[in-house]
Amino acid sequence: MAILSASLHCKLPPNATTIPPNPRFPSKTHHSSSPCLHSHRAPQVTENLLLSIGESAAKASFVALLSASLFFAADPALAYKGGRPYGSEVTRGQDLTGKDFSGKSLLKQDFKTSILRQANFRGAKLLGASFFDADLTGADLSDSDLRGADFSLANVTKVNLSNANLEGALATGNTSFMGSIITGADFTDVPLREDQREYLCKVADGVNPTTGNETRETLLCK
Repeated sequence: MAILSASLHCKLPPNATTIPPNPRFPSKTHHSSSPCLHSHRAPQVTENLLLSIGESAAKASFVALLSASLFFAADPALAYKGGRPYGSEVTRGQDLTGKDFSGKSLLKQDFKTSILRQANFRGAKLLGASFFDADLTGADLSDSDLRGADFSLANVTKVNLSNANLEGALATGNTSFMGSIITGADFTDVPLREDQREYLCKVADGVNPTTGNETRETLLCK
């Protein structure tokens, strides 16, 4: 716009006339500071300005991208966006073998597809937590609150579920409780495959200390 304005100001109107020099006064050379004399420099100045802005923007973008790359490279687990954070960690899709979560409040925590072999969840609050397709082999879930937890497709073999409250938990698909200890566990409203129900009824005993329900009754054992 500045260049266009300068160009318009430099044009003479159609009816302009040229005044001849006065012979009574000698002609002198005048150095004008009019922008018309320097208008040819405007395009070059504008081009240099645009180049400078472009280079600055490119450098800023590169620095931001490099910083993000270094940040995630330093801690790959932070690249996961899924899951609710436990401290500074992410528990979804992680190898958490032997991890100690005992007594922790982990409401709606996302452990989907994680390896949780021999992990300690004793007394943990895990309401609504997801163990979808997770490997819990040998984990300790005794005395834990697992109401509404999702065990769909999870490997729950040889797990200690003593006195755990699983009211309303999900156990669909190929979920297996083979070899697990379920003394005092509450399975109220847990949808189990018939083969799993029959197996659990063979080893079920005890009363849940929180709900007061007998384990066999919550499994609808005959």
